[in-house]
Amino acid sequence: MKKLASIEEFQQLKESGKQIFLFSADWCPDCRVIEPVLPEIEEKYNEYNFVYVDRDDFLDLCISMDIFGIPSFVAFDSGKELGRFVSKDRKTKEEIEQFVESL
Repeated sequence: MKKLASIEEFQQLKESGKQIFLFSADWCPDCRVIEPVLPEIEEKYNEYNFVYVDRDDFLDLCISMDIFGIPSFVAFDSGKELGRFVSKDRKTKEEIEQFVESL
């Protein structure tokens, strides 16, 4: 999974094609639980580009997007928000797949 490098990159990616941003952090135990299944989800839904956003590096972005719990997912298609799976709750592989399929 590509790791977001800058706010400018976020704006650029958000406007181009289908993106799913995963807001996460290294210290987050619920984020670590889903880590092993993420490559499988990325492969299954390869029409989307998955991008890892470290909430500690991009706290202002998280605040501006109303992301106050992690792990959280926000999907865009050419600048339009398609959906969000945003909460502080632990997420299962099945819940993440349901979210992607609902887009």
